[in-house]
Amino acid sequence: MTAGFTIWFTGLSGAGKSTLAEILERELRDRGRRVEVLDGDVVRTHLSKGLGFSREDRDTNIRRIGWVCEVLTRNEVVAIAAAISPFRAVRDEVRARVGRFVEVFVDVPLETAIARDVKGLYAKALAGEIAQFTGVSDPYEPPLSPEVTIRSAEEPPAASAARILATLEELGYLESHRQLAAD
Repeated sequence: MTAGFTIWFTGLSGAGKSTLAEILERELRDRGRRVEVLDGDVVRTHLSKGLGFSREDRDTNIRRIGWVCEVLTRNEVVAIAAAISPFRAVRDEVRARVGRFVEVFVDVPLETAIARDVKGLYAKALAGEIAQFTGVSDPYEPPLSPEVTIRSAEEPPAASAARILATLEELGYLESHRQLAAD
């Protein structure tokens, strides 16, 4: 099985999107898949440099990530996007364009995200030093029907990754790892 697909992680800053993306990247590579990770912070440095945090700029950023995911998916690569992507409409637009798309909502209480914040961004946002910060002064619209919901404050990353992999197998995007081992 070599068809590409996109795993789209969405959730607040500090939810655990990048951590889960790294775990899945390793596991998928171990299974012989070609994988590319598009992490929101890295994309903003390279692909979306110069964009701000207005709704229009955020949507442009997500559309750019979505376009790369579409191209990778079409070329039999597993694309993993890990970006806050706060607005439901643009996520749904990307889903429609990509087609083979698995949305993973990494749900975390704001208090947990704040406690995990090693960069101090939430503290700055709460102090009014950062405008338009998702979850504080800007909205986050959770997905209505994600394929997987992860409650990262309640489950260790390895268990969450295992649930995502099981969902990918159930959806037919991956062969069962157990079947591969038995062959």
